[in-house]
Amino acid sequence: MQAPPITMVEARVAAEGQAGSTQRRLVAGVVTLAAATILGLAAYLEPSSTGIGTHTQLPAMPTCGWIVTMDLPCPTCGMTTAFAHAANGNLLAAIGAQPLGAVLALATAMTLLVGGFVAVTGSRVGSIFASLWGRRAAWILAAGATGAWAYKVLVYKGFLG
Repeated sequence: MQAPPITMVEARVAAEGQAGSTQRRLVAGVVTLAAATILGLAAYLEPSSTGIGTHTQLPAMPTCGWIVTMDLPCPTCGMTTAFAHAANGNLLAAIGAQPLGAVLALATAMTLLVGGFVAVTGSRVGSIFASLWGRRAAWILAAGATGAWAYKVLVYKGFLG
């Protein structure tokens, strides 16, 4: 039994699918490279024992201006330390340094894995993760950032830890 001939619409859908797969692979490759660079750099850094200041090991990164001028940590204080701890496999220390930083480090690791999978296979699974981002996710991230900053201020001022 012969297969029916391919229609123009079917041929176009097949061609677009191939082009979409190539574009998906390229984007995923760039995303994977970015995530690998971030985690690799974090693994290279020595996490600060104070939970802040790890970023000063990077070129041209000064001490946090908030701490210098207001004696308060900035909203991102401890993020680099959390990434460094997480990249070295110490998730509890990462959470202690900056809870949101630990979550973002794990999200970066997941991005590395999913992006690598999509780059190799051309799978559409990356679009599932991309679709999770929206207004609700932004509000959750904002609330998490606010809570993590409050935690960091309380730790810095000696009320916790």
